[in-house]
Amino acid sequence: MSHTAHIPSHRKPRQRASKSALRAGVAGGFLSTIAVAGAAGPAQAEPVTQTIEMPTITDGLSTAVAASAQATQQVALDLETQASEDAAAEKAAKAAKKAHAEAVRKAEAKKKAEAAAKAEAEAEERAERASRTSERTTLSASSGSSDSGSSASSPSSSSNSSNVSGSAASIVAFAKAQVGDAYVSGGTGPNAWDCSGLVQAAYRTAGIDLPRVSQSQSRAGTQVSLDNLQPGDILYWGGAGSAYHVAIYVGGGEFVGAQNSSTGTVQRSMDYDRPTGAVRVL
Repeated sequence: MSHTAHIPSHRKPRQRASKSALRAGVAGGFLSTIAVAGAAGPAQAEPVTQTIEMPTITDGLSTAVAASAQATQQVALDLETQASEDAAAEKAAKAAKKAHAEAVRKAEAKKKAEAAAKAEAEAEERAERASRTSERTTLSASSGSSDSGSSASSPSSSSNSSNVSGSAASIVAFAKAQVGDAYVSGGTGPNAWDCSGLVQAAYRTAGIDLPRVSQSQSRAGTQVSLDNLQPGDILYWGGAGSAYHVAIYVGGGEFVGAQNSSTGTVQRSMDYDRPTGAVRVL
């Protein structure tokens, strides 16, 4: 027996003739049916007459669009308002900064001006003292030896301000009441004076209007000797008509005057700073 006699064959068995014929018949019948249907022509379709109503969505859409537009407009308005507020705040900050800088500048300028005025007043005081010293030296040299004894004491010192009456009393009382007030160049009261402003105000209490400046006040009345003074007389330093300082004689060999920014308004003895001359208005 052969070694391969029991090994089955792997070839497919042949199909039977009956099955092949059956399949061929089925296929031919199918193709014949298609051919007959094609020859008969397409069948006429029945027209569709039913109407389908679609839902309306435009109402809801328009409302949504309107709401969206309103919201957008509000957002734009809010942004514009915020921008305006930010701009106003920035402008206010710049204005405040500028105002602060201006205030600082003015304060510094005022401080410098006050310092300059103080220095000028001190310089004027030194110049006045030097001029008065020179004036006294000149007068002493020209007076002669015969007057040297009488000039050492003033006969008018016997006049006591307590015995003054009438207009002179009013003038003296007003002048004494201002002692301690400040000296300010151009001052006319009520708490700060310059020399001629004080004299003018004192005489005004007696109903007398004097010129404003010391040069004119030194020629406002009759020239009198310093040895024959009466309370209320105007003392002056410098020449008559060119005086640089005036004061009021109050009796007892003393005067009241707005001297300078350092001393203010004081009552002093005539020996402190002897005047050049005097005039009597009353």
